[in-house]
Amino acid sequence: MKVNNAKPESPLELNITGMSCASCVGRVEKALLAVPGVSSANVNLASARATLEFGSNPPDAQALVKAVKDAGYSAAVARDRRADARDRAAQQHEEMAALKQAFLIAAVLTLPVFALEMGSHLWPALGTLIHETFGHRNSWIVQFVLTTIVLAGPGRRFFQHGIPALLRLAPDMNSLVVLGTTAAWGYSTVATFLPDVLPADAINVYYEAAAVIVTLILMGRYLEARAKGRTGEAIARLMSLQPETAAVMRNGVAEQVPIALIVPGDAVLVQPGERIPLDGELIEGQSFVDESMLTGEPAPVRKESGSPVTGGTINKTGSFTFKVLRVGDDTVLARIIQMVEVAQGSKLPIQSLVDRVTLWFVPAVMLVAVLTFVYWALLAPVPSLSLALINAVAVLIVACPCAMGLATPVSIMVATGRSAEMGILFRNGNALQMLSETRTIAFDKTGTITEGKPVLTDLMVQPGFDEQAVLAMLAAVESRSEHPIAQAIVAAAAQRGLQLLEVSDFQAIPGYGVHATVDAKRVDIGADRLLEKFGHDSHLVAATVADLASQAKTPIYVAIDGRLAAVVAVSDQIRQTTPAAISALRDAGFRTAMITGDNTRTANAIAARLQLDQVHAEVLPDGKVQVLQSLRSGNSLLAYVGDGINDAPALAEADIGIAMGSGTDIAIESADVVLMTGELGAVVNAVLLARATMRNIRANLFWAFAYNVALIPLAAGVLYPAFGILLSPVLAAGAMAFSSVFVLGNAMRLKRFHAGA
Repeated sequence: MKVNNAKPESPLELNITGMSCASCVGRVEKALLAVPGVSSANVNLASARATLEFGSNPPDAQALVKAVKDAGYSAAVARDRRADARDRAAQQHEEMAALKQAFLIAAVLTLPVFALEMGSHLWPALGTLIHETFGHRNSWIVQFVLTTIVLAGPGRRFFQHGIPALLRLAPDMNSLVVLGTTAAWGYSTVATFLPDVLPADAINVYYEAAAVIVTLILMGRYLEARAKGRTGEAIARLMSLQPETAAVMRNGVAEQVPIALIVPGDAVLVQPGERIPLDGELIEGQSFVDESMLTGEPAPVRKESGSPVTGGTINKTGSFTFKVLRVGDDTVLARIIQMVEVAQGSKLPIQSLVDRVTLWFVPAVMLVAVLTFVYWALLAPVPSLSLALINAVAVLIVACPCAMGLATPVSIMVATGRSAEMGILFRNGNALQMLSETRTIAFDKTGTITEGKPVLTDLMVQPGFDEQAVLAMLAAVESRSEHPIAQAIVAAAAQRGLQLLEVSDFQAIPGYGVHATVDAKRVDIGADRLLEKFGHDSHLVAATVADLASQAKTPIYVAIDGRLAAVVAVSDQIRQTTPAAISALRDAGFRTAMITGDNTRTANAIAARLQLDQVHAEVLPDGKVQVLQSLRSGNSLLAYVGDGINDAPALAEADIGIAMGSGTDIAIESADVVLMTGELGAVVNAVLLARATMRNIRANLFWAFAYNVALIPLAAGVLYPAFGILLSPVLAAGAMAFSSVFVLGNAMRLKRFHAGA
């Protein structure tokens, strides 16, 4: 394989093959961290990927691939997402097919071995028939042949990986299988062909144990591969949302062009029922677009000239043409896929502990198996040698740490895939864990609790001023601002047909308002603190302002040439879904707070309507960080929900920053969680999914560890002296396979999580 020797950028992803259990994860990470220049290495068993970050002098890709190879595994630098996804899907399909074939062959060969050896124990008449017609010695020879074929054929994969790992003094799960099956097969072979070297009471065969162990583990691997393939369905579905080609308008004719060749500025024709290929702006036609695959919202959205369109969504009715604005990794869909992949490949703090434990787990199990064999061989009753072998093999087989390694990453993969389908994007797995532990949620008001589309409701001018003239001057100044309130005022002036005047000396004062010169007159617009800052008297309209604020309207003062000219009221309606969302969060045990720059009376009116626990009003943009710090209680975590753009400092300060977005305007860099919809109900779903995921992970870890804690002593024979109970290697193999399948099955339940669950 040809490897690029250029210095890789940080972070870098490697596709890893050959890992089978949690101890493999630890060894690959250890090998990568030993490469000079690597500052961190995060290996995920479920996704079979390594994410690397480098210092100032990164190593070349060849050194990284070689380090993984020296550790006994294979690696390749991750390429284009679509190509990697296709490769992974093909590899998973090949692996499942190979495992299914190996399992079926092993099962067919193992069945007669099991029948010949165990049939006489289950049905004495069958044992008599075998003895009289076939003979026990011949029966053992047949079992030897069939078991040898099972080990050398379907079971060869365990030896190919397990023996090199043993030689490197880095045993893994395959090594345990190799030791267990070889011990059972080797002892049985001696008993068959060299019985004189064994004590008379120890001449017995355990071919069925070796054959059944291989068969059951292959079955478990096959079921595990099927389940792991399903965990990546969300990514595969997201990638399938973008068509391979698009109809680009060239000289008035639509030509099918590969997506990779389309550039910003191209005009693309989209017919009814087709997927929109890239992000852009509609320039001709109109339609309704189904954006549910990105936002989770089922209702189609009306699109007309000037409307943004997002790649991956479906055109439902009319045909239209749009101008391409973003391509490649800049599209919303590409960023979503990247975020989901990062989240699926991330590692929770608890998983790091598991990996450290399991790195030493396999050698510890081998030591326990040796001690078990020695104890039973020296101190057990006759036939001590047979009992020593059975119990040592049972310890080796039952203690596979596969379930431990899969417990966390599989749950994260399923949960983040399901959340993406609901329009909830976690930037990393850590955000899942932290959100599940959060107990306080603070909200921005405008655009989060409210619609973010204020409208002008009242315009009350003072004596000596003309209403139309004041509104014209007010709108002229506000036309220079991008604030939603400013846009509402400009829209009101446009509705009245007012012409905007020339503006000069415009200046915005964050948290206060704006001022400028219009028609040679100085105009100050903003909150009461702006008037006080410039020496204007706002007490004349205090009663009026109080009345407006009590109606949850935002009052704005207008001063012209030093005189209070008018009070303007703007109303931003509370989102329809906000009351139910706040109530659901309160029922879930959250403290709720609102932080806003609006005046205290307006903020209190909204807080009372929503029954918020706390409200912090008249907070300047740079004061939100201090308010968040004051909201922290002890060691409890704090989440902040904002629009993700204006609230970047607050989103960064909070333990969990949650950005509300529309799917085309997402502040990915400032938040830990991005909600593709603008509805607060998505916050509830994110919290409930995070809690369900952590419950799922804790259940997986509990059963994975409890399984080993309970069954290793049982396999070693601790119950035999008191109850005469031993764990057969066959049952140990079945239990080991079941543990991994159980963990995967439990994680797959998260795929059924639904909104409001």
